[in-house]
Amino acid sequence: MTDAPGGLRGWAAGRKTALSRLRFTSLRLRLVVVFGLVALTAAVSASGIAYWLNREAVLTRTQDAVLRDFQQEMQNRASSLPVHPTQDELQHTAGQMANSSQRFSVLLVATDEQGKTVVGKSDLDTFTLEDVPKSLQKAVEKQQRVSPDDKDGKSAYRLYWQRIDQNGKPYLVGGAKVIGGGPTGYMLKSLEPEAKDLNSLAWSLGIATGLALIGSALLAQAAATTVLKPVHRLGIAARRLGEGELDTRLRVSGTDELAELSRTFNRTAEALEKKVADMSARDEASRRFVADMSHELRTPLTAITAVTEVLEEELDAETGGIDPMIEPAVRLVVSETRRLNDLVENLMEVTRFDAGTARLVLDYVDIADQITACIDARAWLDAVDLDAERGLMARLDPRRLDVILANLIGNALKHGGSPVRVMVREEGEDLLIKVRDHGPGIPEDVLPHVFDRFYKASASRPRSEGSGLGLSIALENAHIHGGEITAANSPDGGAEFTLRLPRDASALVEEEKRNGDRNGSGNGAEGHAR
Repeated sequence: MTDAPGGLRGWAAGRKTALSRLRFTSLRLRLVVVFGLVALTAAVSASGIAYWLNREAVLTRTQDAVLRDFQQEMQNRASSLPVHPTQDELQHTAGQMANSSQRFSVLLVATDEQGKTVVGKSDLDTFTLEDVPKSLQKAVEKQQRVSPDDKDGKSAYRLYWQRIDQNGKPYLVGGAKVIGGGPTGYMLKSLEPEAKDLNSLAWSLGIATGLALIGSALLAQAAATTVLKPVHRLGIAARRLGEGELDTRLRVSGTDELAELSRTFNRTAEALEKKVADMSARDEASRRFVADMSHELRTPLTAITAVTEVLEEELDAETGGIDPMIEPAVRLVVSETRRLNDLVENLMEVTRFDAGTARLVLDYVDIADQITACIDARAWLDAVDLDAERGLMARLDPRRLDVILANLIGNALKHGGSPVRVMVREEGEDLLIKVRDHGPGIPEDVLPHVFDRFYKASASRPRSEGSGLGLSIALENAHIHGGEITAANSPDGGAEFTLRLPRDASALVEEEKRNGDRNGSGNGAEGHAR
């Protein structure tokens, strides 16, 4: 019984492979089917016409020969009989007529001198008057008028014929009456030899139709291969192009529609490669500009920060070293300098993420202690309610986790107000940290953009206390751990941010190292791709 699930999975995998192969060759199948239907229609039509023409030719030739012979016998022999012959005379004449070259059965019907109907036939048992259709008998017995212009006497005889079927075998029945008195004659000729010939012809035509169908299928397969090979190459090239190999090109030969399609693909790929290269160059230039600008701003900002710290100490001094008239301006300078310093630091962090040079420095940390340290360092202990068990360990980057927590908790305090609730839970191999405030929540149209860089919820308020990069940096730090951050509105009110991180991020670091060793310059390539 243990093999049953494996067998079932194998069957399902095989069925899926077969279906995918069928889908892959569906165009080929359609081409083969269309070719086959066209060939079958043409072959059946040609065979049907050929069979009908040959059938009519064979039957008409046999029928004309038999009827011509029967008419000649009626003229030569039946017309020489008395008006009221005896049965022996009819019998003898019927036998003579049947011995003609066409070898048909003859039935002669007349009246004797007493007015009785007498019958003479060449086949005593087989051919009787009951074998002759009633309609044919009526047509033969109908009185005919001799034309006055008929000098050679040919119009003295009217010959009627009909094809019948007896016991599954075809026959030709003909009849004529001697005008002016004399017997009525009927003949019966078997058409079985002709039917056998026609059956052989039908079989031959059927075999020819089958061979034509097989030939058309082979031709369709060859044509489909010829047509689909460039399409297959185009599909492979399109997939490679979609995977980022922008230098992919197709070899073009010929002047047909597929060759023109290949040329169009090459032109499109070339234009796309050029555009992506231009965009990458501009992106790289922009990223380099931001990085260079941030580095260049750090030196003057360091000096400015030192000065503002001195001014801030003077503001806090009890001696009152700052003129009260300029004190608001000094405080504004101190605040804006601190904000500008944070912005520069955030820009430098963003450029590291964009360039792919950000790396994890992993260590085992107690999550509750890490959150407490983050809150304590920023004097948020009275405004944050922590729900976390002590001893919950995880292997993470402590500095980057502190950045994530500081941004999430600071954002909640700034926009939602205190108290902010931080809850930590385990979920399988993952760690969940939820940060919830008690503010008005996040508007639904803003939710998809809360992690965008420099996003402003209101265009009329372009300036805010933060840099506009905090949540974006928090999300990038979560991603580098292999985690995720989601934002939503709590059913009980307020906004709720959920941070999901793996308990051990070392596997991700090892994978990044392997990718770096495989790609050589993986860091630059990664930043370029982003």
